[in-house]
Amino acid sequence: MGVNITGLKSLQAELEKRFGQAKMQEISDQALFEGAQVIKKELEQNFESFRDTGASIDEITISDPKDGPNGRRRNIHWIGPKDRYRLIHINEWGTVKNPNPAGKGKVAASLEGGKKAYRKAVKQVLESEL
Repeated sequence: MGVNITGLKSLQAELEKRFGQAKMQEISDQALFEGAQVIKKELEQNFESFRDTGASIDEITISDPKDGPNGRRRNIHWIGPKDRYRLIHINEWGTVKNPNPAGKGKVAASLEGGKKAYRKAVKQVLESEL
């Protein structure tokens, strides 16, 4: 079962006409940042259950906004001196020798658990700015 939403392009065009393209991009970048903060907080909470040194939590980073094939976005990734990005995949999926590590599925759980809060944060920014 799918949903077909019409009129989004015309709504976007109308908003850009009223506020200007630069202002709309600034608003959407702020909304994306607030939403990413929510997901980052959810990741930090879920990573506490298998915390060792805390490096995986400390290295969670939100990227600058960028254009992608599906519109504007920000990435959440791991950058830091301990190179935890190498271990995140292993924690999320496991290995042949350790198929069920302590952190298995925590990234997916964070994304799923933070959906409503993410939408609420984005909605609040958009409502306050528009």
